[in-house]
Amino acid sequence: MGDYVTSMIDLKNVSVQLGGRDILKNVSLHIENGTTSVILGPSGAGKSTILKTIIGLVKVTNGTVIIDGQDIFSLDDNELLKIRRKIGFVFQGNALFDSLNVADNVSYFLSYNTNISQKEISDKVREILAFVNLEGTENLYPDQLSGGMKKRLAIARALAIDPKIILFDEPTTGLDPINSRSILDLIKRLKSVGTTSVIVTHILDDAIAVGDILTVINNGEIVSSGNVKDLLRSENQFIKDFFYEILADIKFIHNNNIV
Repeated sequence: MGDYVTSMIDLKNVSVQLGGRDILKNVSLHIENGTTSVILGPSGAGKSTILKTIIGLVKVTNGTVIIDGQDIFSLDDNELLKIRRKIGFVFQGNALFDSLNVADNVSYFLSYNTNISQKEISDKVREILAFVNLEGTENLYPDQLSGGMKKRLAIARALAIDPKIILFDEPTTGLDPINSRSILDLIKRLKSVGTTSVIVTHILDDAIAVGDILTVINNGEIVSSGNVKDLLRSENQFIKDFFYEILADIKFIHNNNIV
């Protein structure tokens, strides 16, 4: 899966305006090397904009975005491209190439952006497909795959470039519980090989299952950030409302002595 090289992400006082609207307001976010950070919040809160800002697809109005020690908005196009090659992006809709089979979807960016031989590409594709539990699917096409398999293929394609960082936009939305668990297990495996992951989701159970640090955002502003225990102990009313169901479950378990 490639050698692990330290990486980290820093957003410092980032604001983003689009179409005259404030999408992000003075957001500061520090993501440590090799950790899994989850960004939570209601629809329209600005979660996905944070991901697009990290990869440089959305420019900041104010503030700085530092990836691996470099301020990405001070770079020229070629320098920014080098940074982007360190980052894998798993889109909510997967963004697979329907006309390409599984192997060609995984190898697509390798073929265009590296000088490795066809045999090396084939070997790498097999290695990655094994990592995401898609062995034997090389010749299938996306419309022959289940929803969970398509998501794993999207992750495999992101892994092909040996990224230091992988960004996930709502990785389990629309999946059944079994496939969701499979994707979350895969994200945990990525952490075990040193990958830094940033996940946007509105699903609390997913966030708690994989997140080292959870950051809650609302109306473009960070409400609170910390581990699960920190947030469950928060006195902030929005946090209490957002975690209401989980807090209610904890209270029920405690009151009924359920282990």
